[in-house]
Amino acid sequence: MSSQQQMQLPKSIIPIIFLVIIGLIFISKSTVNIDAGEAGVLWKRFAGGVVTDQPPLGEGFHIVAPWNTVTVYEVRQQELFEKMKVLSSNGLDILLEVSAWYQPKYNELGKLHQERGEQYVERVIMPAMRSAARSVVGRYTPEQLYASKRDIIQLEIFDETKAILDSQFIQLNEALVRDVTLPPTIKDAIERKLKQEQESLEYKFRIEKAQKEAERQVIEAKGKADANRILSASLTEKILQDKGIDATIQLSNSPNSKVIVIGSGKSGMPIILGNQ
Repeated sequence: MSSQQQMQLPKSIIPIIFLVIIGLIFISKSTVNIDAGEAGVLWKRFAGGVVTDQPPLGEGFHIVAPWNTVTVYEVRQQELFEKMKVLSSNGLDILLEVSAWYQPKYNELGKLHQERGEQYVERVIMPAMRSAARSVVGRYTPEQLYASKRDIIQLEIFDETKAILDSQFIQLNEALVRDVTLPPTIKDAIERKLKQEQESLEYKFRIEKAQKEAERQVIEAKGKADANRILSASLTEKILQDKGIDATIQLSNSPNSKVIVIGSGKSGMPIILGNQ
């Protein structure tokens, strides 16, 4: 083989190498792998842009045209933690810590991508939750926020935030009020008041218990007095004599006693003496 033929051999391989490279680029641009808990929004360069009339691409391996792109979103439940300053109904600063559990609406992921974008948390969820929290907290006093109204406030923040997000292609699963921090002077005053109220309730309970016990004793004494009065009215002289005779007979029959009749008592009743 001549040297000229040896130099021509690589030239015949160059187109093959070129085609292989083009094929690898095509394959790399045409394949998308979507992990667990994710979904992909397809953007078609020559067919109307973002696909919104079809479900997003699900988990797994997908082949798409190299001139199109896929944006991957996490569609599992996620948590957003917010710490914010809000005003109570009387204008005091309250530090509120709130968590939101949310996730994109799966079948509306294309619209979320098209209208809100990948930064939808900062653009939509955070402003909605802040607005709802300020609106709700502004209806309550610091004392209500600190003690009795915590669950109600949490539910109202959830309802108001959800009402906003439902039209933004986002599903809100829960809103949690994790902590309410009041100014130290206000907190101390509320705690003193709550302690005084607790002591007052305890004192009231003891008073009511003593009153009920006194009423019970009065009723019991009255019942005994009524019983004695009825019994006294029913004991005639004849009944007393009969009962006395019965008692004397029982005593005389007792093996542990000796009975001596030495005379008669009042109303003819015998007198019993003697006892071992």
